[in-house]
Amino acid sequence: MKTYDHYECIRIRKSKRLATVTLNRPDTRNAIDHQFHVELQTVWSDLMDDNEVNAVLLTAEGRYFSIGGNIKGMQGGVPGGDVVAEGAMLEPATARRIIQNILDCEKPIICAINGDCIGLAATVALFCDITVASETARIADPHVKVGLVAGDGGAVIWPILVGPNRAKEFLMRGTLINGKDAAAMGLVNYALPVDQVLGKATEIAQELADGPPWAIRWTKLSVNKYVKNQMNLIMDASFSLEMASFHTEDHAEAVRAFVEKRKPVFKGR
Repeated sequence: MKTYDHYECIRIRKSKRLATVTLNRPDTRNAIDHQFHVELQTVWSDLMDDNEVNAVLLTAEGRYFSIGGNIKGMQGGVPGGDVVAEGAMLEPATARRIIQNILDCEKPIICAINGDCIGLAATVALFCDITVASETARIADPHVKVGLVAGDGGAVIWPILVGPNRAKEFLMRGTLINGKDAAAMGLVNYALPVDQVLGKATEIAQELADGPPWAIRWTKLSVNKYVKNQMNLIMDASFSLEMASFHTEDHAEAVRAFVEKRKPVFKGR
């Protein structure tokens, strides 16, 4: 039997061919630090290799799905600045592998967005196969709010789900959207009262876990050919531009303003 006791930030439980993956750092609002990055990268390949699992349910402990990256940790212009620079510089490559491994996991992944879902967390959630969100959960990719390019996958998945112009508005403005509005425009599949989200997502995930495994997996594989084409077209460029934006004065100013609790003054340099 494959076990997952070595995971620190994520809890994995298996029952009836369904693996429930829970982001499990509610004390930090499931903020994604370096260790979280690593675990979000490896869990999908581990689950793919687990013969006891036919489907995956992704959710989170606490009121928040995840607030995304640690902005205070970005001081100094280094992504993931809460770890040593050498490890921090690996974060963009790790983020790419997170998305790659989600797409390469042939088993269906259902996401229960129980609360606010921001930045990289939103990217991870939206790359899942079916999404069920709380009507009041706020979803956003606010990279631009801290002077960064939306480079960790948002530029790929938002246009696929809601079209290029609508995606550009949300990504360029970093606007928060609630689950109800997200469902109306097709960003998520369902929006329900928060106390019904996990139940609905579990119902769908268990249906898929009980279904014909190869028919379901190969259907996902077929549709993901399109998604992977978009990823290969866009993601390397968006990651490179995000890395460049880490070294702008505008990004440094955004981080200082966040720490000092004031509005940033951007100067285009």
